[in-house]
Amino acid sequence: MSRFRNKPLSLFLWLLVHLAACFTLLVLISLIIYILVKGVPNLKPSLFAWEYTSENASMMPAIINTFGMTFLALLFSVPIGICSAIYLVEYAKRGNKLVGIVRLTTETLSGIPSIVYGLFGFLLFAVQLKWGYSFLGGALTLAIMVLPLVMRTTEEALKSVPDLYREGSFGLGAGKLRTVRCIVLPAAVPGILSGVILGIGRIVGETAALLYSAGTVTGIAKDLFSSGRTLSVHLYALWNEGLYTNEAYGTAAVLLIVVLLINTAASAIAKKLTKE
Repeated sequence: MSRFRNKPLSLFLWLLVHLAACFTLLVLISLIIYILVKGVPNLKPSLFAWEYTSENASMMPAIINTFGMTFLALLFSVPIGICSAIYLVEYAKRGNKLVGIVRLTTETLSGIPSIVYGLFGFLLFAVQLKWGYSFLGGALTLAIMVLPLVMRTTEEALKSVPDLYREGSFGLGAGKLRTVRCIVLPAAVPGILSGVILGIGRIVGETAALLYSAGTVTGIAKDLFSSGRTLSVHLYALWNEGLYTNEAYGTAAVLLIVVLLINTAASAIAKKLTKE
């Protein structure tokens, strides 16, 4: 603390930053403890039955649907988001008006409430394309919703790669595509995966967008055009009905654990790829 002896403002800012960090950590730990304390005691084997009934209120179909929905949404959003970011950073000319329009649109889409995405997905996929409440419609709705997040994080990750990497690659005779594929993208992998992890968290925890696009059918989705609820929708439905409060707490605990496991696995993969 001696370094702040003659700098009271610096000491105040240092304390403010650390207090904010401690407060954020305290809130996070409090939420986790509350959910686990209320939810874990209500977990029972009937909640993991393969079929949902009014007696067991099983969440197993919702768990399976959650993993499938996450995979499909990432399958649509990640390639498009990464390729769009590569174009904006590596190929588009500086000062290009199209780049400015795309970035403005991306930032605008990032601030739209999820229920608006749900209404859009309902009108486009369920009404116009006549898919009804469908697993594919829900996945495409979520893909559109997380696309701006993937694009922005990938764009920032590509920008953080030093230009010396590109210049060295060009100096050795590599072309633009080879430089991007072999030099720039590997260096930007940690930042790209950070955006993907954030996208996974938003997909798994999304409710409003799926209520209007994928529906709330309790069973496992039989195909892409069948309806099916995810864990977050299942939790909302149980709590909204008011008959399965204990089961809702148990579902909340499982949802928290699933999110933590997915984020941990994604972080481990990111670290492994970074070392390679």
